Amino acid sequence: MLRERIITAVVLVAALVLAVLAASPIPFAALTLLMIGAAGWEWCRLCGLGSVPSVAAGLVLALVLALVGPLGYGLEIPVGVWLGVAAVWVVGGAIALRAGPDGFLHLARPLRLILGWVLLFAAGCAFVAAKERGVAFLASVCVLVWAADIFAYFGGRALGRRKLAPTISPGKSWEGAWSGLAAVLVLAVLVVAAWPERTNLFALLQSRGGWAGLVAACAGLVALAIVGDLCESLAKRAAGAKDSSRLLPGHGGVLDRIDALLPVFPAALAIVMTL
Repeated sequence: MLRERIITAVVLVAALVLAVLAASPIPFAALTLLMIGAAGWEWCRLCGLGSVPSVAAGLVLALVLALVGPLGYGLEIPVGVWLGVAAVWVVGGAIALRAGPDGFLHLARPLRLILGWVLLFAAGCAFVAAKERGVAFLASVCVLVWAADIFAYFGGRALGRRKLAPTISPGKSWEGAWSGLAAVLVLAVLVVAAWPERTNLFALLQSRGGWAGLVAACAGLVALAIVGDLCESLAKRAAGAKDSSRLLPGHGGVLDRIDALLPVFPAALAIVMTL
């Protein structure tokens, strides 16, 4: 299992690095389409749709993203769109987590499907819009989410006492969440000190909002990363599934890997475009 997990991780990282560093925007756009289409298929399965309709829905989502999304680059998306998507995550996430798995199941299936498709579509657009701002910006948003997740895991294992969402994800704790935030803040300070050019997320936040703005923005983004993770866990628990799929050997599904990124990218774009 560990060997399988390592091999998959190496392949995923290699594909991401090659796509990001390519001179043409096509490889990253193609990777985004593949990722969002697969996530759309997984979401449909978690919502109880059959195998064939789920595959068809994932393909349609990828096609719509290719036709409408900014995959050719250069298409400016107004800040209001990103603010709206972030608001949906904040308000909708709070309602969903409060309702729990039972509340998720009581929500009409078409509404669950549409909401998931809209948020996945928005995330796909946000990934590409972030890449258009530069590799440093894209990488720094990813690093924020990954650092919060990794240190929340180890902090939770070492210090976890109070459950964050016991009916949704029993392994998560408040201590883990605070550990993740602390790690992100330390990382932000180090990045700003070593790389003050306004090309990465942390330097942009500090230059436009000061240190207080940087701390507040990082706290909000870490909170949204947790919301994204918990919302996917909620959908899996409601569906009685351990993973969103078995598409990635040793890692589960695509949604299992990108759930925390989905709300953070639109919110990060909203923040830097507003400040």
